[in-house]
Amino acid sequence: MAHRPPDPADPAAGAVPGTALADQLRAQATEFLRALRLHREGGPGAEPDGAVRALRRSARRISGSLHTFRPLLDPAWSESVRPELSWLSGTLALEQAYAARLERLLLALHRLSGTPVLPAQAPGPAPSGATEPGKLAVGAAKAGALLERQLTLARTRAHSTALRALGGSRFHALADTVALLASEVPLAPAAAGADLRPLAAAAEERLAAAVAALPLVTAGHPYNAEALVHGLSPDPAPHPQDAPWHQVRLLLRLHRYAREVLHADLMDVRLTAAGQALDRHRDAAEAATAAAQAARTPRIAPATAYALGVLHADQRHEVEAARFAFQRSWQKQTVGTP
Repeated sequence: MAHRPPDPADPAAGAVPGTALADQLRAQATEFLRALRLHREGGPGAEPDGAVRALRRSARRISGSLHTFRPLLDPAWSESVRPELSWLSGTLALEQAYAARLERLLLALHRLSGTPVLPAQAPGPAPSGATEPGKLAVGAAKAGALLERQLTLARTRAHSTALRALGGSRFHALADTVALLASEVPLAPAAAGADLRPLAAAAEERLAAAVAALPLVTAGHPYNAEALVHGLSPDPAPHPQDAPWHQVRLLLRLHRYAREVLHADLMDVRLTAAGQALDRHRDAAEAATAAAQAARTPRIAPATAYALGVLHADQRHEVEAARFAFQRSWQKQTVGTP
């Protein structure tokens, strides 16, 4: 909703009332229910589609608003609903994530080796400057086949998990709660006269502090040897350099959602660009992890392991490129802030 311009003579000029939060929550609950209806009309065996993405999008926004503005909401209700929304969003995201990861890795193998490692149903662009057949080309096809087996199996399991979740009692209870939210928002007594801006500003400050703490000197280096060595080590744990960047991505999302509550008709393209860079960072980091995990498969041929190692290094370079892109976007955001 659009708010009236502030009156300079009003000491509360520019204040955003608690009713704006109620309006946003009702709107997102309505979107959730609309997406649920579209999904049910598509049938239980339907492939992931826009309805499922819309369910996830609404669940994330409701959960984000509950997190940022929780002092203005009934605490018992908020703390019981938010974990359920996070569970649903995470469960529905897995299938699409595995599919996108496989496509990303096969395209990268195709680009690096010049060999047709893509499955027939997902043709990709021909690589510019394809390499001569060699050690990488020899292992690329088998590496692609290994990745396809592993990630397709993971995607199938995620699909089954999502179907069970959407048909289970836990989801039905959550849908009932969201249906009630579409008509009545359980605000705290103090919400009526509250100004939403301080809570939104606190979310922005948490984001700025997390960005300031990023290991930019090490992680932003053009060739981050530490990141490459860690990813190829026998330790399957996530890369330690990635965690603070993933946290910034979550905090940036919360900041964007808080801005939507305050200014529903205003989109900041600089924040969008920064968020897209962090999405690419997440995708490349997870793809690199998948390549490293595949390289740890017992009894694979040396050429296959070599191709997976090159693929892992390529995705870690993509991680560094995404970090650089985020830095540029964030610097523009900082300079452009009044």
